[in-house]
Amino acid sequence: MAEAHRWDPEGYATHAGFVPDAGAAVVEHLAPRPAEKILDLGCGDGVLTEALVKAGAHVVGVDSSAEMVAAARNRGVDAQVMDGVALNFVEEFDAVFSNAALHWMKDLASVIAGVNRALKPGGRFVGEMGGEGNVATISQALREAMVRRGVDGHSVDPWVFPSPEAFATLLESQGLQVEAVQLIDRPTVLPGDIEGWLETFAGSFLHHHPLSEHPAIIAEVREAVRPRLQSANGAWVADYVRLRFIAHKPVSRA
Repeated sequence: MAEAHRWDPEGYATHAGFVPDAGAAVVEHLAPRPAEKILDLGCGDGVLTEALVKAGAHVVGVDSSAEMVAAARNRGVDAQVMDGVALNFVEEFDAVFSNAALHWMKDLASVIAGVNRALKPGGRFVGEMGGEGNVATISQALREAMVRRGVDGHSVDPWVFPSPEAFATLLESQGLQVEAVQLIDRPTVLPGDIEGWLETFAGSFLHHHPLSEHPAIIAEVREAVRPRLQSANGAWVADYVRLRFIAHKPVSRA
């Protein structure tokens, strides 16, 4: 994940609890089976990892954030700090699962190559990430706020949101066979003010400015997106678009 971004497990649970809630549908697509060995790539605080364990699977979680890994371990999850672009497993897993993490890993080709190495022949890669158009209104407002402060907004943007076609091509280029790639519009009501979302997810943008300036930047972005993202009743609705996929590693034939 982006080096400048620092994850706060408590803040994440408060402002982004909807992320693992939505990921429950992806777990259903994974359909974990008892005694399977599964890698949770970008496990975060381990909420969904727990669901895989409860299904009877043997699960290893990895995340680049030491803070999130500590939170996952506090849940009893077998988790370790590891960068998604440097997975060091070789044909260990029946499945690799990932929810809301891959869009933080800009070198997706290296990530997927590592997933392919980690999978046993016939193993599956199932997950969901931000897709083309995800949080487009928020991203644009953040980039424009950076430009006004003399920072190239695109250079500090930590996210990659591929189209279904581009992601399918990436999967195939790294030796995986694609079963399904689907773009899903998911406007998401936030649990509170969008300021909480920005404090949780926009650290890579805010990092380039003194802490004392963060409230003003957040207020500026909030006002920029308010006409499109705040409903008449005052609720904030983030413009989420998700990319859900299923692929597998071919079985070699002698």
